[in-house]
Amino acid sequence: MYDGTSCKVLHEGRLTDSFEIKTGVQQGCLLSPFLFILSVDWLMKESTSGSRNGIQWTLWTQLDDLDFADDIALVSHNHSQMQDKTSTVNQLSGSIGLHIHPGKSKMLKIKTEDTQAITVGGKPLELVENFTYLGSVIDHSGGTAADVRSRVAKARAAFKTLDKIWRDRTISTKTKIRLFNSNVKSALLYGCETWSLNQSSLKKVQTFVNGCLRRILRIFWPERIRNEELWKRAGQRPMQEEITQRRWRWLGHTLRKPRNSITRQSLQWNPQGKRSRGRPRTTWRRNLEEEMKASGHSWRDITRMAQDRREWGTVVRGLYPLQGEWL
Repeated sequence: MYDGTSCKVLHEGRLTDSFEIKTGVQQGCLLSPFLFILSVDWLMKESTSGSRNGIQWTLWTQLDDLDFADDIALVSHNHSQMQDKTSTVNQLSGSIGLHIHPGKSKMLKIKTEDTQAITVGGKPLELVENFTYLGSVIDHSGGTAADVRSRVAKARAAFKTLDKIWRDRTISTKTKIRLFNSNVKSALLYGCETWSLNQSSLKKVQTFVNGCLRRILRIFWPERIRNEELWKRAGQRPMQEEITQRRWRWLGHTLRKPRNSITRQSLQWNPQGKRSRGRPRTTWRRNLEEEMKASGHSWRDITRMAQDRREWGTVVRGLYPLQGEWL
């Protein structure tokens, strides 16, 4: 489509001579992203239509894939179904000039003893215990501990890049806290709305935040203050409160989606199969149901209240009525 693409550069109000683009992303017309999305949409529909190689999603439908631009995740119950689906996608993508890169594609298996590899064009895909999809870590255990560790590491790196600012005595504490919220906490809490948090993961998040705040406020040993006083000085809330309210805000947005929305259907999705023996794992739904019980709400209540944005905003703020003291 873009063979022989050329362009000019505008510099100080003047255009340079035209030159050909031979490497990198060749920018075309504004329709390019739309045309690409149409191609991928056709590809996935053709690859999955008429087959039963997905996972049971609702009583009448299956979930075959999750797509965002060219980031595609295929899901199946067993190896043969996944191999069949992968081969079909690879074959059809080649017919429209797209190709699956085996080196950039990963394979993750959950609770299976099958060790066979999925292949693309005869090349086996790497078997991993977790991979990053749209910024979040998907782990073979089904939990979010790996994602929490990844988020803490990214936030720590963001905090270190601003080390000169934290040490600069000419910059006010208020400004430093605003930078911490926008540059560090945003990296830390990305995707936290879908975390299934246990006490261990929550402690990791809170310990990191407390350490950052003590550095910003220049509270060093032997000076010691309680965490409650630290949060009050920094205008922060406990991470459990902030994450819970973010989860409920996201829940409200999801419950206002159409009933056929995959995101909304996921709230009621019941995975097939039997769970392993032992204590049930901490899940997002169990987290939410504990919070619902503490707030005195039922699923029917929150589904009804979420339809009204103002009423839902009142519900979310009411989860922690004393939050104003921290702001």
